[in-house]
Amino acid sequence: MAQISLWKWSRPDRKEFKHVALTAVASVASLLIARLCRLPESYWAPITTIVIMQSTLGAAWTISKQRLAGTAIGAALGALLAGHFGPNALIFGLGMFVSGAICALLRLERNAYRYTGITLAIIFLVERTQAAWIIAVHRFIEIAIGIAVGLALTALFPEDQPATA
Repeated sequence: MAQISLWKWSRPDRKEFKHVALTAVASVASLLIARLCRLPESYWAPITTIVIMQSTLGAAWTISKQRLAGTAIGAALGALLAGHFGPNALIFGLGMFVSGAICALLRLERNAYRYTGITLAIIFLVERTQAAWIIAVHRFIEIAIGIAVGLALTALFPEDQPATA
């Protein structure tokens, strides 16, 4: 009977260990920076850093622009809607449609729309004691810190590219 292996046991790849170490350092750095800024949900900075660090510099730059644009749109729209309405499924659906239309008009990719929707949901649907615009600004700053740290470390320590023959 053939055995299916879920794990491939082989000699560890130095490139992967470098990536793991760099991602760990970048994640902690973005967390500490967000905490230094006294952001209440500082965990969003390392989450964003982790997303950014999983790509090459070129891909990281592309996803970073999409994520930052999407976060800005979602935060602004979420703050606007939350300031006038309570968490409401119909208004949320309308917000998702409007944010998608904005992304389409700005010719942003679906990645931006995804981040717009995530941010809109976090700002609009999660009830908090602070004003929605404060939460929106915090969310944008947390994401921006994560992007900046992820891009900086990806640029400072690029992955070795395979030699072409």
